[in-house]
Amino acid sequence: MKHKIAPSLLAADFLNLQREVEMINESDADWLHLDIMDGVFVPNISFGFPVLEALKPICKKPMDVHLMIVEPQKFIPEVAATGAYMMNVHYEACTHLHRTVAAIKEAGMKAAVTLNPHTPISLLEDILQDLDMVLLMSVNPGYGGQKFIEHSIDKTARLKDMILAKGLNTLIEVDGGVNMQTAKPLLEVGADVLVAGSFVFRSPDPLKTIRELKEL
Repeated sequence: MKHKIAPSLLAADFLNLQREVEMINESDADWLHLDIMDGVFVPNISFGFPVLEALKPICKKPMDVHLMIVEPQKFIPEVAATGAYMMNVHYEACTHLHRTVAAIKEAGMKAAVTLNPHTPISLLEDILQDLDMVLLMSVNPGYGGQKFIEHSIDKTARLKDMILAKGLNTLIEVDGGVNMQTAKPLLEVGADVLVAGSFVFRSPDPLKTIRELKEL
């Protein structure tokens, strides 16, 4: 399977969101990644469901919604109502993770679990078979434009080994500091989906940048 590119709207021009989404629609991107932050789980606040609702009629790419919030299970109906394809919740934010994953699927979405840089992949041992995707944070969540944590490459490789050993098709998504230099080694060790924010939206030619990431 060819890897997927999911530009992160967090780095977009918020004064011109419709224009930015239309650019993504025209691009070779596969998904649109949407980071919802609450200022509690992460030290920042981004945007909420009114923005997602506004994007719903104009976004032609599947929406990959990443909830960096406490108690994300409370908002499963709201995320589903936006037409989201994938709902990402943090392992660190879910006391009853299996129940949350099941509820996401029952709401008609794909289920993904996100791990912070310090969280070991071994903690997914008993939930991996229930997941459509694992998102590995390659920066500490909360802000765009951070430096890539090199250890993320080894972590991606080990997660891929775990997935293959279990005979699963779970996707691996990586988010944080993705550019042409970091994308290639991530793909070589088994990443399936690359999230790119600043690298795409602050590029002089975002369409070209997305195409080049897709062609790696």
